[in-house]
Amino acid sequence: MIFGITLIILGILAAPSLLLSRKPDAQELLDKITPYQGWIGLAFCVWGVWGIISSILNLGWLTTYPIYWATFLAVNVLLAALGFILGYGMINKHLLSKNEEAKAKGELLLAKLRPLQGKLGIAAIALGVWQIITKLLFFV
Repeated sequence: MIFGITLIILGILAAPSLLLSRKPDAQELLDKITPYQGWIGLAFCVWGVWGIISSILNLGWLTTYPIYWATFLAVNVLLAALGFILGYGMINKHLLSKNEEAKAKGELLLAKLRPLQGKLGIAAIALGVWQIITKLLFFV
C-alpha cells in the first residue's frame, strides 16, 4: 500500500496543474515542497530502480501472480521515471557531474521524458489508486 501512496504523491508533484485546477490554495503547499523536490526525486528514482531489479529477480511471480507482477513492475518503472525527472538536478550534481558522457546521456534521457511528465504523473496517480484498491481487496 505504501507504493500506492507514494505514487499518488509523486504523481501530484509531477503534474501540479492537475492538483491546482481542483484546489487553487494547494500552491502554498507545493511551494513548501519545491525546495526538497530534488531529494524526493532522487530517493524515488533509486527506489524505482531497486524495484525494477527486484521485479526482474522475482520473475517467477509472473506464472503465479501475473497481474500483481505487472503492477509491481509498472509501479517501479513510474517511480524511477518520475523520480529521474523530478530529481535530475540532484542526480546531475551528485552522480553525473564527473563524467561528461554520462551527463550527456542523462540530458538526452531527460529530454525524452520531460514531455511525458504530465501524462506520467496522471498515470502514477491512477496506478497508485489501483495499487491501494488491490491491496485492500486482496491482501488484507
